[in-house]
Amino acid sequence: MTKFIDSPMVKEVSKITFRLFDHGWDERNGGNVSYRILPTELEGYDDVQTVKRNIPINFDGQDLAGLYFLVTATGRYFKNIIDFPERDLGLVRIAKDGHSVDLLWGYSDGAAPTSEFPTHLMGHQNRLKIDPNQRVVMHCHPTNLIAMTFTQALSEKEFSRILWKMQTESLVVFPEGVGIIPWMVPGTNAIGEATASKLEHFRAVIWPQHGLFGTGATIDEAFGLIETIEKAAQIWTVVQMQGGQIKQTITDQDLLDLAKTFGVTPNHDFI
Repeated sequence: MTKFIDSPMVKEVSKITFRLFDHGWDERNGGNVSYRILPTELEGYDDVQTVKRNIPINFDGQDLAGLYFLVTATGRYFKNIIDFPERDLGLVRIAKDGHSVDLLWGYSDGAAPTSEFPTHLMGHQNRLKIDPNQRVVMHCHPTNLIAMTFTQALSEKEFSRILWKMQTESLVVFPEGVGIIPWMVPGTNAIGEATASKLEHFRAVIWPQHGLFGTGATIDEAFGLIETIEKAAQIWTVVQMQGGQIKQTITDQDLLDLAKTFGVTPNHDFI
């Protein structure tokens, strides 16, 4: 019998959470990942066909009832997930009542989904209205990007323009720019609602002095989005360390030419 722990989905999340830790973006128990799993992907795994227990969640997810998510557990260190996936990950199905989830696999020591799970669900909910292929929400703490939120105005336009102009790939990868919310207490429905609102317009949302939420249709897409944003922030940081005197840059016309060549639509409110 094939067990779910050996599935490509578990291996993929285990690998990416370790890489997030290894990049220095998920220290201690910081960060969380949720991955929408398709029913067809669960076929053949007998160990996910019965409900192990029901877990309450502080969110009304009736619109998502019946959907499956592979979710990191609350309070767990990303460096350990690759070694203990059945303990630190859980496969859950949103229950009909919308206020709880049915655990089908994982959380073997009695754990529960990340405290940010309501925020993830709100994000999935809004992104699915825009992109039916939306499957991944990934939250982490990219060092250089967080540092920028201490020194730069929290303007989506200005922040996005800096990141776009730090490397040629930025506009191609996130032509809509980045969303930003004010500093808010994490783990609350209020921050979830604010983030989800921004995800109607952006695939990545900055939490000032905290981190970044990235979304995508695949693990690679969400991780690649975060990587690209953080690389641009890192280049900006190095430029400042070199004195910050920019002698040449990517111009607005260059950005428009890039968009035309690569077939993406830039946020024209930002150019």
